[in-house]
Amino acid sequence: MIFFPNAKINLGLFVTAKRADGYHNIQSILYPIPLFDMLEIITADDGCFELTTSGLPLPASPGENIVAKAWTMLRTDFNLPEVKIHLHKSIPTGAGLGGGSADAAFAIRLISQHFNLGLSPEIMENYATRLGMDCPFFIDNRAAYAFERGDRLEAINVNLKGKYLILVKPDVHVSTANAYAGIIPAVPVTNLKSNIKKPMQAWKAVLTNDFEKGVFEQYPEIGQIKKELYRRGAVYAQMSGSGSAVYGIFDTAVDLQDYFKGMFYFGTYLD
Repeated sequence: MIFFPNAKINLGLFVTAKRADGYHNIQSILYPIPLFDMLEIITADDGCFELTTSGLPLPASPGENIVAKAWTMLRTDFNLPEVKIHLHKSIPTGAGLGGGSADAAFAIRLISQHFNLGLSPEIMENYATRLGMDCPFFIDNRAAYAFERGDRLEAINVNLKGKYLILVKPDVHVSTANAYAGIIPAVPVTNLKSNIKKPMQAWKAVLTNDFEKGVFEQYPEIGQIKKELYRRGAVYAQMSGSGSAVYGIFDTAVDLQDYFKGMFYFGTYLD
């Protein structure tokens, strides 16, 4: 059985408060995009669990991968037979695209379906929360307003169908810890849920990402990508999550591969 975990982008991201539990409260709108990993599961004939990977490199060993953690969590609760899992990575890591979170959430969905567990979306979201703040989003996998630690979700009507997305990632890995180190939490002066309803031409002024200032200071090449996407005609451009990927949304298709040569580059119409 094969599933295809997809990436996400953030439309605006505000860090609003430091929590007593060490996490931060945020506000953001998460939007799924058609950039996919591949996740396959089969029951292990030899009774031994194995996770293999291919595609883009991963920072963790297979045993430490979040997909393996998802499997261990569910196997403990449901006493399942061992499996072989293969993960093919097309979503770059350390990019703010939620690739690891998507892999974990889709692993939960895949295991539930493969073994006919019949887990409800609510139960799967509870499991996903134990693995990471972005993980619950990928259970329902539709545009959502994320708040508190980012794991509380509220469906929101945002439709980018027909727009053209360009995604660029330089050879830079931005750690979440470093990104938060440059943040001074503050309650935003504008309302994200209201601002997303404005014409996209107005988003540049009101849908900002609090991580950009500190990340751009540390890695000027990331900020330069955003400037260039606007220069090349993007209606809206932003760093996704805590970086390092930057996306631009265009009214029509454009090809900027030559300009961003040597970087991860992805372009597609949005569904």
